[in-house]
Amino acid sequence: MFEAQGLMVFYENMLALNNVGLSCGDRQIVGVFGANSAGKSTLMYTLSGIMDDIAKKERMAGGERITIRGGISFQGKDMFGVKPAARARAGIILCPERRRIFPESTVLENLHIAGYLASRQQTEETLDYVFTIFPPLTKITRRLGGFLSGGEQQMLAIGRALMAQPKLLLLDEPLLGLSPAIQYWLAKSIKEIAAERQVAIIVAEQYARPIMPIIDYGYILENGSAVIEGDRDKLMNNPDVKSAYFGS
Repeated sequence: MFEAQGLMVFYENMLALNNVGLSCGDRQIVGVFGANSAGKSTLMYTLSGIMDDIAKKERMAGGERITIRGGISFQGKDMFGVKPAARARAGIILCPERRRIFPESTVLENLHIAGYLASRQQTEETLDYVFTIFPPLTKITRRLGGFLSGGEQQMLAIGRALMAQPKLLLLDEPLLGLSPAIQYWLAKSIKEIAAERQVAIIVAEQYARPIMPIIDYGYILENGSAVIEGDRDKLMNNPDVKSAYFGS
């Protein structure tokens, strides 16, 4: 369904992604794990096309030169170099790091804003689903985004991404700054979304403990390179992975 090959991203003379390849099949959950500055967000921005926009803006402003190389395909179509808006219309939707919700809009407004790619029927059906998978949002539909807790903001961010009708959902650090209880609850919700909405999901996360048990396949990034990959059991039984992410 989705495949990236030989992705390389250079910031001037610094190599941010080094020959990274990954794939994600229908309804699969694929994890990308790594510490801060491992290259996770750069990878997600590259997959969604946002990195191309960043590179273009830097060129126009005479700023940092960003070079992107490699290949990306989705449902048999070449997506490398395709604008992020066109990737979104094709079903590749990014839920960015640190939520990026609209703080001066209500919960309901945030959700409706993201439904611009959907029909009225899809909007109504997806809105019902968002409130089903994230029940706490039903009680705060008129609350401004800026007044939500971190967990509520993350529920809203994922719900907003679902409103855009994703076929491939990219989740960038969805557990950042949340309590362990909320992290495990969101991980469970992510697994349910993949199964119930028949959505493929790639989740980039440094908090592997809650996410690793729900993935089908995963990659470990270090310094922009994928150093280990394998299915869930292979990663969870790897002594280096257990030591780095599970403290054992």
